[in-house]
Amino acid sequence: MTTRRKFLTTASVGGAAALATPSIVRSQAPIKWRLQTYSGPPLGAHVIKPQIEAFNKAANGEMEIELFYADQLVPTNELFRALQNGTLDAVQSDDATMASPADVADFGGYFPFSTRYSLDLPVLFQRYGLNQIWQEAYDEIENVEWLGAGAWDPLHIFTVDRPIRSVKDMAGLRVFGVPTAGRFLARYGLIPVTVPWEDVEVALQTGELDGVAWCGFTEAYEVGWADICKYALLNNVTGAWCGSYFANSESWAKVPPHLQELFKITMDQSHYYRQVWYWGGEADLRVNGDKLELTTIPAEEWEGVVADSASFWDELAAKNERAAKVVEIFKKYQQVMEKAGVPYRYS
Repeated sequence: MTTRRKFLTTASVGGAAALATPSIVRSQAPIKWRLQTYSGPPLGAHVIKPQIEAFNKAANGEMEIELFYADQLVPTNELFRALQNGTLDAVQSDDATMASPADVADFGGYFPFSTRYSLDLPVLFQRYGLNQIWQEAYDEIENVEWLGAGAWDPLHIFTVDRPIRSVKDMAGLRVFGVPTAGRFLARYGLIPVTVPWEDVEVALQTGELDGVAWCGFTEAYEVGWADICKYALLNNVTGAWCGSYFANSESWAKVPPHLQELFKITMDQSHYYRQVWYWGGEADLRVNGDKLELTTIPAEEWEGVVADSASFWDELAAKNERAAKVVEIFKKYQQVMEKAGVPYRYS
């Protein structure tokens, strides 16, 4: 009996301690983060808000992320600097748009003809080595953690008054777009213009912009640009936008491992949501959307644009050793997909 009483007493004390632990955890102030995305509120409602809401709920009071949209705290082209100095705890953007100094930055966003479909991008990262290359690149940069990349929508050109039915029709068009793709399209006289994301709609209405080369059909309809633009070019410059999540190193180190894992899990959830949202939206709006007249550059002419991208790839590959590795991976992947044939590639 004495032994049993001692056991019960010990168990009771241990049980009380165990029960007390959650209340101790709850009494601690939650970790607070400020995360800014590249996207404005209408688009952000799909590309990141569901993830942040899910994370905050699952974190159970231990951590809370406050979400900010494009340019709300800092200008988009200052996102990297703000992340590095701790003004922001985390960022969702492509490397190029946020002015990352990493030597892989040119491949973030839209890299011309590097992908055909949105699924190509995660395969390139997970199975062809881009994960390791991006990790190595950001490991060399102080106070920034690269957390992972995912795919967004294909790149189409939407214009207000001037339809594009030939490559020569691009000449002189002032368009809002992603840096790397803009540099490539400038070969054909397209003029890349940078304005704050929230000003794009007004710039289209006032004539400061002739169009956008920033997104696919899903976004054009979602954010209202399809209400202003009249024409959509079906020839797409690439199959997927490459976006990433980044964290300030000091902020990330303060997050316990189980919440770091939770954040990565919700990142993957966000990637999956976007794959479905964009894939379904692109097809549906091409067929059932009634706001845009669809135009096409003839296949034989467009093949020349695709061929031109080879020299553009080589220009970037010559910049440094890591860029050369990335381009080599794109070439290898392209060869595999072409040899695999249907359904991976259709002629």
